[in-house]
Amino acid sequence: MSTARTSAVALHGVSASLVEVEADLGNGIPGFVLLGLPDASLSEARERIKAAARNSGIPLANRKLTVNLSPATLPKYGSAFDLAIVIAALAADQKLFASASTLYMAELGLDGTLRPVPGVLPAVQLARAHGLDQVIVAEENGAEARLVGGVEVIALRHLGQVMAFCGAAKDQITTYLRHRPPQSANQTGGHVVGAAADEVDLGLVNGQQEARLALELAAAGGHHLIMVGPAGAGKTMLAKCLPTIMPPLDDLQALEATAVHSITRGGAGELDQLQRTPPFVAPHHTASRSALIGGGTAQLIPGAITRAHHGILFLDEAAQFHTGVLDALRQPIEEGYINLARIRGHQRLPARFQLIMASNPCPCGKNFGTGTGCTCTPMARRRYFARLSGPILDRVDLQVRVNPVPQAQLLNSAPNESSAQVRERVVATRARSLARLGKFSIACNAQIPTQILKNELDYPARTRAALEQLATRRGLSARAIHRLLRVAWTVADQQEHAAPTADDLAIAGHLRQNLESS
Repeated sequence: MSTARTSAVALHGVSASLVEVEADLGNGIPGFVLLGLPDASLSEARERIKAAARNSGIPLANRKLTVNLSPATLPKYGSAFDLAIVIAALAADQKLFASASTLYMAELGLDGTLRPVPGVLPAVQLARAHGLDQVIVAEENGAEARLVGGVEVIALRHLGQVMAFCGAAKDQITTYLRHRPPQSANQTGGHVVGAAADEVDLGLVNGQQEARLALELAAAGGHHLIMVGPAGAGKTMLAKCLPTIMPPLDDLQALEATAVHSITRGGAGELDQLQRTPPFVAPHHTASRSALIGGGTAQLIPGAITRAHHGILFLDEAAQFHTGVLDALRQPIEEGYINLARIRGHQRLPARFQLIMASNPCPCGKNFGTGTGCTCTPMARRRYFARLSGPILDRVDLQVRVNPVPQAQLLNSAPNESSAQVRERVVATRARSLARLGKFSIACNAQIPTQILKNELDYPARTRAALEQLATRRGLSARAIHRLLRVAWTVADQQEHAAPTADDLAIAGHLRQNLESS
């Protein structure tokens, strides 16, 4: 029999599809034909595979080799198919045995070294879902693959070891294995920042009691937040403190966040544990729309909002972002995902993020208080802040001004509340919210659907009257009213109230200031 089959995985966005690798040895002019819509990096696998097999001791047969990646209509990208292709080719030549219940996923070096590839975690999840028993990956991907239970993970360093595992004659296999120094554990591609908790602490922030309260409510309820104030007032530092006071991700959230991290980090470094700290993604204000929401032509690549899934998307200098870039966040803010449609494909990418924005009030950044230090014209101030469109601000639950702290308070050495102390209150508030929302399968107050908010949750008559007066006085939209109510529920949970009181609603209203008049 001159045909053989192995299994591999194709990644598209953050989803994975099982691919059957079919190899056939036929008569005719010797050659290597690769079918199934491979991209350029995959087409180059022919030469990598030939060299790796030859340097491992069992060269490919000098015959016509046809490899088909099925389904043939599904585009294939990357170098993760190398190992599956070479094993299928050698099995077709009856040099070894390829198990139909084994997933092969690794890039090959010319000397036969197995190199790590991105997306191993979702690939192993897919293998388990399809009933595969084993997964063979590069040694650097072994710990990541073992994060998924129910599948035997075999992590190897060299193609010769894979050949021996598949039953090849050991006297043919080259025993040479190049020693490579282990990679540093912090080489993770720089796509997701999960270590902000080690860098900053709320105990370093003097003053800013109103902003600290808004930050605590944002962490407790999962609410979006914007802070507007002059340069140096502490907006960025406060935003970086948010991951330090948030509760850790639960098992499902950690698995989803780690899977996104696995795909977007580029395969470098060791991923040996689930990401429990909410990811913190902070794109530069020159980022394009595609960099923020994802995009591409032949291949749809996840953007910053997907990398921030179950975490924080921090937009510093928000008013400096290009016109229209921030407006692209409207749908994912509401839906928790982004639909990317292109001529060559369509992807639905997860984007359940918490939006945190910081902005100066004007180009010179000194329009605060009496505004006497501001050198901007009224038109310049209006044009600058107008980049934050009304529909975007309408979707932000907490909107606060952050003014400079007086020098005496700034230089005060008295201890402040640390992140650990605030996190205790946040965890307790989240627990009270979950006790009420658990029956609806809702994690936090910011995710309460409008129907449940209106029909399932009860409010005191005084709270309803206060809400009506506040909405009428401010001319709030329906969306703004619902978001105000969600914040009021978080305040009530923090204060251990059974339902929002008029005072809780007043606090929520105070933390939703009219920033457009800054």
